[in-house]
Amino acid sequence: MMQELLPNVKWNKVWEATVETIYMTSISVVATFVLGIILGLLLFLTSKGNIYENKIIHAIVAATVNIFRSIPFIILIILLIPFTKVIVGSMIGENAALPALIIGAAPFYARMVEIALREIDKGVIEAAKAMGAKTSTIIWKVLLPESMPALVSGITVTAIALVGYTAMAGFVGAGGLGNLAFLEGYQRFQYDYTFITTIFILIIVFLIQFAGDYVTSKIDKR
Repeated sequence: MMQELLPNVKWNKVWEATVETIYMTSISVVATFVLGIILGLLLFLTSKGNIYENKIIHAIVAATVNIFRSIPFIILIILLIPFTKVIVGSMIGENAALPALIIGAAPFYARMVEIALREIDKGVIEAAKAMGAKTSTIIWKVLLPESMPALVSGITVTAIALVGYTAMAGFVGAGGLGNLAFLEGYQRFQYDYTFITTIFILIIVFLIQFAGDYVTSKIDKR
């Protein structure tokens, strides 16, 4: 029955492409989470009225985040070709997509981190300061724990966006389900490949959303 509905599909190719997509998404989500929190903390802490208020550093970080957040991902891949070749040594394969995926997603997530931190009750932060807490203690014991539900929701949204980015990266040879849909579905007019890759991408997205919602519900004490 499956063979009749999807006569051109070779399942070994589909599984291989799915693993590549999961690999690219997983690595880039972890890197984006770490880098995004660092950038978001910098944006928050150096903004007006906060612990490390510094107009110059804040302006530089904000400009960098805004620039990379504004560049369409497909153009960002092309712009980063020289950088990617230096880091990875190639523009082909799933590893070659990682620099663009991380650089494209981290600024987007950084803004979500900043928003989450701004929503923390300032009274909690002031109370920690009054008790003589160090900045590192405020970050690890107040800012990050208090904003964690919003941070998890943000990384869930970002992870889903990254799945879409991996599909676009596939159009320039990065591998994954996007590459399979382009090579087999679009170029060879085998539209059953386009259909099945879409289904698999949707499944990955639904699983990410479910996991994100579950973790958020468990850590949100409100």
